[in-house]
Parts: sequence; C-alpha cells; structure tokens
Amino acid sequence: MWNMIWPLLLIVISNCFYNICAKSMPEETNAFGALTVTYLIGAILSAVLFVISVKPGRMVSEISKVNWIPFMLGTAIVGLEAGYIFLYRAGWKVSIGALTANICLAVALLIIGCLLYKETISIKQVAGIIVCGIGLFLLNG
Repeated sequence: MWNMIWPLLLIVISNCFYNICAKSMPEETNAFGALTVTYLIGAILSAVLFVISVKPGRMVSEISKVNWIPFMLGTAIVGLEAGYIFLYRAGWKVSIGALTANICLAVALLIIGCLLYKETISIKQVAGIIVCGIGLFLLNG
C-alpha cells in the first residue's frame, strides 16, 4: 500500500511548494532566467540522485537507455513551469489557477487516454467531466 501512497504524497507536497514558488516569483524577475536557475538546481539534484541510485558500473549503461522521451519531457516541463509563472502574473489566485489548470488537465488526459491508449470512458467518468465543467463555471464564473 505504501508503494501506492508515497508517490502521490510526493506529487502533492511538491506541487504545493511548486505553486507557492511560482505565485511568489517577483514580477521583475525574468521568468526564463529564474527557470534557468531552477533547472540548474534540478540538474544537480537529479545527477546526485542518479549517482546514488545506480551501481557505479551501470551508469553508462543506464544513460545509454535514454531515448527521445526526456527531450520532450524537458520541453513540456519548461512549458508547464513558464505557464504557471505567467498564469499567476496574469492575476490568477493560487487557489483557483492551479485547480482550474488541473481540472482541465484531468479532462484532457481522460480524452487522451481514450484516444491514444484505448482506455474506456465510463458513464461515471462522463458524469465527472460534467461535474468538473460545472465546477469550473462556479469557480471562475
């Protein structure tokens, strides 16, 4: 059970800090300059965790497994983080901006799951999409 819970907790806690930091970014700070520092810290932390998590003789082997996905993931992460910084600079409240974005994301991923991964959409999920739409209207209307 813990294997299912700890990643969720990591995501929620990290996302809370992430949104607080994105909302707190000073307006005069260049968003992409700040993201450069962010990614330098992220790269150092990732490298340290990589070294710790891999047996010394396996580092080259593990790096050789990298394909195009990390390049696209890096691009997506820059878009995600820049989007949140500009979302908050546009005046969204931290309580509503992230919630609105995540509801839209959940609906988009439900559709993507159906179209690309052949996941089925149940009547309950359709009802959930409708409830999310009503929620978005109530939050932002």
